[in-house]
Amino acid sequence: MFYKVHLKDHIRVPPSDFGEDLDAAVIKAIKHKFEGYISPELGIVVDVSGVENIKDGVVIPGDGASYYETEFSLIVFRPEMQEVVIGKIRDIADFGAFINLGPIEGMIHISQTMDDFVSFAKDKVLTGKESKRSLKVGDVCRARIIAISYKDISNPKLGLTMRQKGLGKLEWIEEDAKAAKEKESDGAKK
Repeated sequence: MFYKVHLKDHIRVPPSDFGEDLDAAVIKAIKHKFEGYISPELGIVVDVSGVENIKDGVVIPGDGASYYETEFSLIVFRPEMQEVVIGKIRDIADFGAFINLGPIEGMIHISQTMDDFVSFAKDKVLTGKESKRSLKVGDVCRARIIAISYKDISNPKLGLTMRQKGLGKLEWIEEDAKAAKEKESDGAKK
């Protein structure tokens, strides 16, 4: 889920940026410091939303840079267990599918792609034996987060499933809803 997070930190503005407008120099320094930052507590930093307060700067002897105590906001993506997300299939391997969720990528194990026996084809397509449903690169899908790992902080891992009602390739969800509606209207006629 995306959040707006308010932080307070001492931001280092290097001497090369002293000629710039203070707000612009501080925002540039915050972006440099937090771009690509990932932590289990904060999540994945997407962008700097704004700067609320910049206090007077202090020059540290031997460094030459100014440090400003600054209050600012960041937009972060923090994945949560059981959260439903929408993404596009980026790649398919014999063990599952990789789905792009924006600032991060998740993996759907082949056993979690659909309620069916699933086979992998060399043209990177997963196909259900009974349902004949197929999943390929570029398909837009809805999935649920079932595992989150920050073991490698520079590359967090998300495990997802599409084996529950309302999840899967968007076309499958539409087909299921249409079939349920037809079944409901047939039951009302009897």
